[in-house]
Parts: sequence; C-alpha cells; structure tokens
Amino acid sequence: GGFAICFELTDVATKQKYAGKIILKSDLKRTSQKQKFNQEIEIHRSLTHEHIVGFHSSFEDAEFHYILLELCNRFSLMELHKRRKVVTEPEARYFLRHVILGCAYLHQSRIIHRDLKLANLFLNDNMCVKLGDFGLATRINVKEEKKKTLCGTPNYIAPEILFKQGHSFEVDLWSLGCIL
Repeated sequence: GGFAICFELTDVATKQKYAGKIILKSDLKRTSQKQKFNQEIEIHRSLTHEHIVGFHSSFEDAEFHYILLELCNRFSLMELHKRRKVVTEPEARYFLRHVILGCAYLHQSRIIHRDLKLANLFLNDNMCVKLGDFGLATRINVKEEKKKTLCGTPNYIAPEILFKQGHSFEVDLWSLGCIL
C-alpha cells in the first residue's frame, strides 16, 4: 500500500547486506491493512526461487515492522529503463525469460502476484531478474477460485481486474505483456 521505506542495511555481526523494508506500525491502522501486511510476509516467506527476491526475516519493535530481503544492487528494471531509455531485443528476451520463470514458480505455488511491473522487477549483481514486492499477492486455494479485489498499477491492470469479472493467474500474464 505504499507504506514501506527501503534501505540498505548491514548486519554488523556478519557484514551481510540486506534490503530493509521498514513500515511504521501507526501506518497500519485498519485491521484489513494489518492482515494484508501479514499475508505479504506469509507469502514471501514461503517462496524460494532464483527469480524471486529472497526473504531473510521479519521482526518488529515498538514503532516499526522490519522485513529483511535479498539486496538487489542493480535496482529495478524501472531504474534501468529510466537510465537507458531502451533495451535491445536480446536483453528484452533475457529479462522476460527470468520474469516468466519467476511467474511460473509463483503460479505453481498457487500465488498470483497482481502487481508485476518494471518497478517490482529487481536486478542483482549478475543481472538476474527477481520478482519482488508481494504486497498485493494472494494465494489461490482451489483451482477454479476467482479473486474480486480491484488492485494493481493502472498501466498494468488486466481487464478482468478492472471490470471486476473475477480473476486468477491470467492477470499476471497480462502484466507480462505490458512489461514487454
């Protein structure tokens, strides 16, 4: 919901660097916001794949929730697009292959991301694309289940979401087309 601020954090004991997602507890006022936040952690914690941003841990203190994630030093494909303006066709194929592999893993795990966009596709030092930000992600419990929540980023939203027809995994495929 746009509540988090991200920082590069270093574990002083191990010198390990992380992306730290920090959320002010007072920003999660409604029960529904707290439930969505807990769902984001539950979903992300359950995922382990080379094309998913790694989840390391979560904890809290009196004022904040903290999520420690794999640090992707090369930022997002959005930043790459802003810097370079264009990518070559071979680069587009390379990046899209990574996104498709990550998306396939999510769907095999019964997860719909629902917010695939350039800003949520991160690059590590090896230029490996990793799907991140599971704030709008949801789990499908039965094969035919359709979700009704209106969510996503306007330029990437599938018609099924926009017109409240009920949606499932296909909305992520629509977003892949928008990304390309």
